[in-house]
This record gives sequence, C-alpha cells and structure tokens, in this order.
Amino acid sequence: MTTDAFLADCRARLAFDLLSNTWNAVVLWALRDGPSRPVDLRERIGGISSKVLTETLRRLQFSGLVDRQAGPDTPSRVEYQLTPLGRTLLIPIDAVGAWAFEYGDEVRAAQESACPPDPQPGRNGGENRQRFGRL
Repeated sequence: MTTDAFLADCRARLAFDLLSNTWNAVVLWALRDGPSRPVDLRERIGGISSKVLTETLRRLQFSGLVDRQAGPDTPSRVEYQLTPLGRTLLIPIDAVGAWAFEYGDEVRAAQESACPPDPQPGRNGGENRQRFGRL
C-alpha cells in the first residue's frame, strides 16, 4: 500500500472526489447556516435544476455529509442539514473559495490566452473553449 496522498489507494482521493463535483461543495456551503428545504436551496443557489439538486443531496446523504429530515406532521415537508462530518468540509471549501477569489482572474487570463480567437467566426466556434472547459 502506498503512502503517497495522490495515488490509487489513498483517502485523499476520496476527499478530492467529493469536492470535484461542482454541486457538492455548493450545496454543502448553502447548508452551512442550518436546515433548508429543497425549494429554498434552489432559490439560494441559483442555476441548479430540481433533478440535479435531488441527485446531489442523495449523493451527499449517501456519503454521510447531509441528513434528510421529514416533517412529523407533513411527510412532504423535507429539510436537509449538514451532519457533523459534513460541517468538517466547510473549512476546506472556504479555503478553496478564498483561493478562487484571490487567483480567479489569473486562471481566467491563462484560459483565455490558451484559447486563441477563431480566425473564421462561425466555423467551429467555441471548440477550444469547450475542449478546455472555459466558461
């Protein structure tokens, strides 16, 4: 078994996998202030479909990061909240967010310089941007 934190059988890869899905970190961050209903999460997050939110919440619940609570009087009233384990990820998510705030312009500039303008607009437009994940 290897001790290198980035190779195959390491727990660090588990953490990177959890944070590699864009919506995982966003939903965890949105739940930081306490329990929330899915409709309120969608409104707070913006840009996430009901389907993707449901999938994300199920994935986070499966990983022990989010807890689902059904209302005692109305089974249709469901709230989600962070578990103690889920709260432990708020510190690294905050650190990555701070890094993005500080260095995001440099990353975008590098992405733009890596994607030269298309000499013939309309022909394969945006192919480089799509290939390299530029927003």
